[in-house]
Amino acid sequence: MDERVGMKRLFDISCSLSALVFLSLPMLIIAILAKLTSPGPILYWSDRVGVDNKIFKMPKFRTMRIDTPAVATHLLKDPEAYLTPIGNFIRKTSLDELPQFWSVFKGDMSFVGPRPALFNQEDLIALRMKKGVHKLIPGITGWAQINGRDDIPIPVKVEYDEYYLKNKSFFFDLKILWNTFFKVIKKEGVAH
Repeated sequence: MDERVGMKRLFDISCSLSALVFLSLPMLIIAILAKLTSPGPILYWSDRVGVDNKIFKMPKFRTMRIDTPAVATHLLKDPEAYLTPIGNFIRKTSLDELPQFWSVFKGDMSFVGPRPALFNQEDLIALRMKKGVHKLIPGITGWAQINGRDDIPIPVKVEYDEYYLKNKSFFFDLKILWNTFFKVIKKEGVAH
């Protein structure tokens, strides 16, 4: 394991564990609200594409009704119609992403990397394979997320992912995390 990879993993483990402890109360409140406002499980475990195209289960607080089709939100005809009563709020504030700290702790994800594709996003998976991006551990946030998030087409997203692949460093990760914080605060680029 090269030193950069080891430092990134150590950062991921220590920060995800700290986040899970520090955010346990807000996560408990969200879990209770999710359970009280709509039927179904608190967490939604989606099949996602990880490093080397291995499928893993990624948790999110459930923001959509249990009868929602398993496709990317932007492909739904009327995504608003599927939102739970608190779904819009926790999506816009990115609070639905908090359970992913568990995936970071486990090593399925990193804080920074390309967002993990849904198992059925074949066009995104194929383009990432062509560019070598599938060799990266997916992240909670990434270079594409701070440059458009849900608002950019797949080929552009993969260009950002490839740029990250070619320029990745611990300091680049810190820059992405810093910018992500401000994007989340401003609620920029979030699909409903």
